[in-house]
Amino acid sequence: MSDPHELKVLNPATEEVVATVPAAGAAEVDAAVVRAARAQAGWAALAPADRARLLRRFADTVDSHVEELARLEVREAGHTIGNARWEAGNARDLLLYAAGGAERVLGRQIPVPGGWNVTFQEPLGVVGVIAPWNFPMPIAAWGSFPALAAGNAVVLKPAEATPLTALRLAELALEAGLPDHLLQVLPGHGAVAGRALVDHPGVAKIVFTGSTRTGREVMERCARLVKPVTLELGGKSPNIVFADADLTAALDPFSFLDNSGQDCCARTRILVHAPVYDEARALLADALAAVVVGDPADEKTRMGPLISHGQLDRVRSFVPEDAPALRGSAPDGPGFWFPPTVLTGERHDSRAAREEIFGPVAVLLPFADEEDAVRLANDTPYGLSGSLWTRDLGRALRVSQAVRAGNLSVNSHSSVRYWTPFGGFKQSGLGRELGPDALTAFTETKNVFISTEGPVQ
Repeated sequence: MSDPHELKVLNPATEEVVATVPAAGAAEVDAAVVRAARAQAGWAALAPADRARLLRRFADTVDSHVEELARLEVREAGHTIGNARWEAGNARDLLLYAAGGAERVLGRQIPVPGGWNVTFQEPLGVVGVIAPWNFPMPIAAWGSFPALAAGNAVVLKPAEATPLTALRLAELALEAGLPDHLLQVLPGHGAVAGRALVDHPGVAKIVFTGSTRTGREVMERCARLVKPVTLELGGKSPNIVFADADLTAALDPFSFLDNSGQDCCARTRILVHAPVYDEARALLADALAAVVVGDPADEKTRMGPLISHGQLDRVRSFVPEDAPALRGSAPDGPGFWFPPTVLTGERHDSRAAREEIFGPVAVLLPFADEEDAVRLANDTPYGLSGSLWTRDLGRALRVSQAVRAGNLSVNSHSSVRYWTPFGGFKQSGLGRELGPDALTAFTETKNVFISTEGPVQ
């Protein structure tokens, strides 16, 4: 039986325990929020240039520990070393980008009769960030670093399975000179520490990334306190491939295999124009056979394990052994391994075609024409991301407008850049992270009118 007061961190590639950390309870959350509120008052009082300078120093400190952070991500999350280095670099780069915004949190002067009207963007106070296990380091950074730059304090609860990089980032923040208790990391169980953070009246906003089901609960609990939320939730993203596309680029298997498919933006519904369906099927079969699955610390590995035995069981439930499919290979023995898979016998309304699998599994579906492609792309409760591939510029523009998703790529599989906004439509979430308005999402607008007509005599 697991100990409710501690978290065991497993290496997903070996199933070995790599660390044990204390699990915070409600009392620890309350104490952290009180400390954070005190730290935030001093942080907000600093000149913006001084906050920016400290955040740039934090970025430099992260930069000098990129390899250490990457190796930690490999051990706790099973990410390939190449991906993990990118993730550590992304955290560093976002810090630099957010630091530049600290001096640009601007208000407005609005013309009014009888005086001057100005607005101020003031920090919220204490922000609670609940990060997931699929991208523990970058997503923790996406919620935390813009909030800090805007003058807030952050209490971060990482996922139970992956607390180590978040804890290390908080240590590096102190090493860089950020004030004590400004960025606190509280590992713990979602039903205990996460819920206490959401319910705490001293937390001004919650940023949550995770499942749509849990996101609904977070939103409901925040509504009781009229507490704002940013929610980045599930996805079932389409990859729409027209017959005139560069098929080899469009059918890159890492559009859905990156991070072993444990990615809300994974293009797991491959919608292919009927005239090139057979060619697409053959290309995917060859591509899956070439994917190197294995030790994530090996530089040659392209895909690692799933995060846990529970996730492995979930993925298996979508892929019966006799299902028509294209399959790659995966290691035997210890570790949470599943082979790259494309299901070829699914209907567009099947469970595998509609539900988020969160593993290295996609479905291959034909479409008849542009109208049919858009209909299939939108036939999902989600709307996070997607790709479309065509050489026809008019078609690219029409389909981009017609598909209901927050992040679309034309002739590309890119989804997230720290300098552009990220978020979903429909049940994929609320609000936006990253981009030029990231800091504003962690402020309140205050309006001040100043009369120029003098006091009434």
